[in-house]
Amino acid sequence: MKLSRFINDNMEEILVEWEAFARTQLPAASGMSDLALRDHAKQILTALTKDIETDQSAKQQYEKSKGMEPGAPAAPGTESAAATHGNLRQASGFSLLQLIAEYRALRATVLRLWLPHVTQINEASSNDMVRFNETIDQALAESAVTYADQGQRIRDTFLAILGHDLRSPLAAMAMAGDYLVMPNAAAERTPEVGARVKRSAATMTTMVNDLLEYARTQLGKEMPLTLQQADVKDICQAALHDASAAHPDCPFELETMGDMTGTFDSVRLQQAITNLLNNAAQYRTKDQPVKILAQGMPDTIMVQVRNFGPVIAPQALQAIFDPLVQLSGEGQEEGRPSTSLGLGLFIAREVTASHHGTIMAESSEDSGTAFTIKLPREKRVP
Repeated sequence: MKLSRFINDNMEEILVEWEAFARTQLPAASGMSDLALRDHAKQILTALTKDIETDQSAKQQYEKSKGMEPGAPAAPGTESAAATHGNLRQASGFSLLQLIAEYRALRATVLRLWLPHVTQINEASSNDMVRFNETIDQALAESAVTYADQGQRIRDTFLAILGHDLRSPLAAMAMAGDYLVMPNAAAERTPEVGARVKRSAATMTTMVNDLLEYARTQLGKEMPLTLQQADVKDICQAALHDASAAHPDCPFELETMGDMTGTFDSVRLQQAITNLLNNAAQYRTKDQPVKILAQGMPDTIMVQVRNFGPVIAPQALQAIFDPLVQLSGEGQEEGRPSTSLGLGLFIAREVTASHHGTIMAESSEDSGTAFTIKLPREKRVP
């Protein structure tokens, strides 16, 4: 059976395997719908079969092997399904290695399912395999190019945001320094000026820590953990202290229940909870505190951070843990330090995943916005 016909006749079976493999690409695939996991897979396969059936000269085959697809470049808004897939996978938090793995799995799936239907290897079947591999490579190249282009745009945006957001705390520290070196500086104002410097330093520290962790994940490195016996109650209290330094006007309320000891990386977990507290403080309403509930259960430990503020739309909840996703500033309290790099929730997700835990968000007018981390109590090897 010709390969192109086999793909068209067995499209659903191939798509089911594509979807099953995409679901294993964590943490990006967690929470994605079946439709999102399949993305443009059917359109990609349809384009592959058309390409296989299209006659090509030896020159065209050579150009394709060198990545020089013949024909005019696609007009804006008419990019191929593979190109769109690369763009969307980048937006969904897939790494480039995960994108490549999808095509590797697709190649293996199609050939594994098709070869039992080939009665003999002849020139026609060999040509089918050559053309199929060419089209897979071409589709992968198109996806990789748009993935890289989108990544470059995000990096440029990221650097612009970083430069903008660092200016405010740096300016506050510079003004504090200018005041302290004045000959007639009032001594009674020193504590106030010192508090301003401390608050600016806390804001910058949060941004730099998140930046370092983001860079680590983009280099393809797993988040290293130093696991040891720890009490999540102590970790929450330390995180609350850090968040209070950055948001001194925000009231925090901590409630703990049950045994919260387990095996964790205290430093990483404190960073994750601090990020949740900073996010909640930044978007809360003025008349409501940020509440932290930490509860020990038989096999898991739960930490929930809740605030009342602008409701997060359901579609935004799907992408809120992705890097460089920023919440709307509407409703944010004026004069409050803002770390708008869009990395805090991403780092919280990565820390939770490295502990083999889960993190979820929910938001409503009545119950407010809650971020809930659940961690297994037993020791796991990351």
